[in-house]
Amino acid sequence: MLLPEVLRNVDSLKNQVGTWKQVGKTIGVVPTMGALHDGHLSLVRASLTEADVTVVTIFVNPTQFSPTEDLDSYPQTLESDLDKLSDVGNVWVFAPAVTEIYPADFSTSILAPAVSEPLEGEHRPNHFGGVATVVLKLFNLTEANFAFFGQKDFQQQRVVQQMVRDLNVPIKIRVCPIVREPDGLALSSRNVYLSSDEREIALSLSRTLNWAVGQILSGQRDGYELMVEMRQRLIDAGVTRVDYAAVADPHSLATMETIQLPVVLLLAATVGTTRLIDNEVVA
Repeated sequence: MLLPEVLRNVDSLKNQVGTWKQVGKTIGVVPTMGALHDGHLSLVRASLTEADVTVVTIFVNPTQFSPTEDLDSYPQTLESDLDKLSDVGNVWVFAPAVTEIYPADFSTSILAPAVSEPLEGEHRPNHFGGVATVVLKLFNLTEANFAFFGQKDFQQQRVVQQMVRDLNVPIKIRVCPIVREPDGLALSSRNVYLSSDEREIALSLSRTLNWAVGQILSGQRDGYELMVEMRQRLIDAGVTRVDYAAVADPHSLATMETIQLPVVLLLAATVGTTRLIDNEVVA
């Protein structure tokens, strides 16, 4: 199969979008930072089934990284990304330079909604402002009818959903299930940083979630107790640091001290030097 057509600048994307719109085609967008894995590809497949045209954006967004995070070392693998996409279907790729998205005089940004404030917001204070700004720009540039996000970044998709609702953005957000390795590890571009020993420790995230789901289904309703036990299980498994082990309302992400279904369980932990997140929804 032929490699996807790659658009490198804003004008070429806008011209192509205009052509699609002129003939009434619907557009799906899959925003990514590249280093594609089967989780990303599942989003692309979902878009291909729903939209006439699919645009995969590949852009490592600098405004969502803090000075202490891994922007400089974040994997950039455009050539292999294009190969993977060519096996999935007929898609277009928008892979702009940073100056295309943030020109020299760029000075406007989005204030992320309240759902951004707990969890990741506490540990990565400027992260969701950067996410919201770039995602809104990509929505505007692609004029997409549908956008596809993964459940693994649970708080991110809630931030995007809230932004779309609050700002009346004419797009439908689709959230697709987490894709996991056979042993339960949630797929992530950062998994490549894990040594074999660290990868075994990383399995404690999904195992802790599975255990916690079982506790809830068996009648556990003390959210505080469950959060303490989840954190301890991660520590006992050898993670380097636990940022949070949360039991929360799936809409507001407020901590749920007394568990009422539906509920979302969210984890963020560092294994070695690699920060990982995972979650499960119990309905």
